[in-house]
Amino acid sequence: MKNKKLFLFLILMLLPKLSYAMHIGEGFLPPFWAAFYYVLMLPFVMKGALKIKRAEDKDIKMLIALCGAFIFLLSALKLPSVTGSCSHPTGTGLAAILFGPFVTSFLSMIVLIFQALLLAHGGITTLGANTFSMGVVGPFVAFIVYKLLKNKNQSLAVFLAAF
Repeated sequence: MKNKKLFLFLILMLLPKLSYAMHIGEGFLPPFWAAFYYVLMLPFVMKGALKIKRAEDKDIKMLIALCGAFIFLLSALKLPSVTGSCSHPTGTGLAAILFGPFVTSFLSMIVLIFQALLLAHGGITTLGANTFSMGVVGPFVAFIVYKLLKNKNQSLAVFLAAF
């Protein structure tokens, strides 16, 4: 019985799913889920903020700021998709490789605030969910991919982490 449930779960997880979203739009999430994602992303962002605050070298802080600008620039680019929607690169892979996923989570939240206020990408009520997907899950996956592959082929590791 356990094997059947596991098999069914794996099949359902591996089936292709269509997705047309870039950021979750303002007001889309019910209040419970908006609050849930704020609470979920907050520890990652806070740890990233503390790591940045503890950095003593001004050059490192400048490079962190440059990574934030890079994330903002890349994630503000809308690339047309086949389906008529759009997608975009995020740039969080590079920051995750250089500074780790926690710093990248903080940078992503700052970028998403600017995008919500200046470009109407996403929104403040959906900031928690957008930060969790772009700023927590993405950087952690990139960081893990890079760490697993860097000793075998560093160029491939950087490419896959950025991808």
